[in-house]
Amino acid sequence: MSAFGLDIGTSAVKGLALDDEGRILAVAQAGYELSTPRPGWAEQDPDDWWRATVSVLDQLRAAAGNPRGIGLSGQMHGLVALDAHDRVLRPAILWNDQRTGAECAEIEAALGLERLIALTGNRALPGFTAPKLLWLRHNEPDTFGRVARILLPKDYVRLRLCGEHATDVADASGTLLLDVAARRWSDEMLDALAFDRAWLPELLESEQPSGRTPDGVPVAAGAGDQAAGALGVGVVDPGPVSVVLGTSGVVFTALDSFAADPQARVHAFCHAVPDTWHAMGVVLSAGGSLHWLHAIVDGDYQRLTAEAGSWPPATEGLLFLPYLAGERTPHADPDARGAYVGLNLRHDRGALVRALLEGVAFALRDSLDLTSELGGHPASGRVSGGGARSDEWVRILASVLELPLQRVVVDEAAAFGAALLGGVVGDVWPDVRTAVAATVRPQETIEPEPDWVGPYRAARERFRALYPALRACR
Repeated sequence: MSAFGLDIGTSAVKGLALDDEGRILAVAQAGYELSTPRPGWAEQDPDDWWRATVSVLDQLRAAAGNPRGIGLSGQMHGLVALDAHDRVLRPAILWNDQRTGAECAEIEAALGLERLIALTGNRALPGFTAPKLLWLRHNEPDTFGRVARILLPKDYVRLRLCGEHATDVADASGTLLLDVAARRWSDEMLDALAFDRAWLPELLESEQPSGRTPDGVPVAAGAGDQAAGALGVGVVDPGPVSVVLGTSGVVFTALDSFAADPQARVHAFCHAVPDTWHAMGVVLSAGGSLHWLHAIVDGDYQRLTAEAGSWPPATEGLLFLPYLAGERTPHADPDARGAYVGLNLRHDRGALVRALLEGVAFALRDSLDLTSELGGHPASGRVSGGGARSDEWVRILASVLELPLQRVVVDEAAAFGAALLGGVVGDVWPDVRTAVAATVRPQETIEPEPDWVGPYRAARERFRALYPALRACR
């Protein structure tokens, strides 16, 4: 028997099939394009997600048979606006879209920052859903006037899969419309922004069933990609921290009660485990920074990271600030920009790569320090994402975080976590904690390099001085 997990990502739908011991029976992927019609905009056609989902499901069924249950995960925050007949009104506005700065300021002025953080665990950020809906009201009033329902990206796939308007508390936490502590839609937020509660989908816990496919397969409520990914690496309760080296970088700490940073420098969301929350710091350009440099210089990723290994820790004073697309943690600043600082004639391509890997690690250390204030400093971490395949990058990261880091079996942790939720609704496991205990197996542990810790502590202090210095020059 198997369970399927689908992750509706920014570039592709990724799927996998698991057996009841967590062995991967099949993997599949189908991609699509990202539209950037104006600078700072990011949009996709929701029907592209559905076409890719159908392809992935066909591939998984061909390899693993029919599943007992299906779980959903996906990119968070995206606004899918539907009319009264569930027709898509315009392209979805995505998590990395930056058009809503004025609307964010309007929301914070309407609620007051302190009250907004107390209600939602977060400040208003351009990536979140509520500012996008406000932007629609201001800039496309005819479209706004036809809105009858709103959904998040994975939830549009659910609508096509089983005909239900539903979401989960973990993904809904990123809308800025949820009372995160109470795990319910916030009437106060809806009233303050004059949004219709009837637009919102049914709200469920991640492991609850949300409907069935036409052939009777139950579909779990699911979770946003980071909460599902935390399940996929075994972070269900306070303990090990999840560290993700994907296009963005994430430090994710599970909490047994709601706690928000007073300045909202990290996110406070519901977790995909009932009665559990999490704090999460986000670095917008982690693997994205390496992808940027790779596109500029010659050499494949393996060769570049090998050249980085020839340089000592702290790269003889060279620093890289990875704010290529603005930043979230600890600086909620869409206008923040990246930089190399401290170049000299000795620095070659390998030095540029080494400083970049270190700069991303320093940015993730900022997130770790802030999440630790809410949930306690962890004793270890679980590392996942494409960047976790690089031994050199993980050694750097472990040494900067000063934590032993464990790899897990699967790179696609969000799809794995979604499959666990699918298995719960399909009666493969009784609940998500049991599913994680039965399937998640940490592999080798990468310890901090003792000789690197001291140089990185000194370099980290210089790194933290860069943002305020460069901001003053804008």
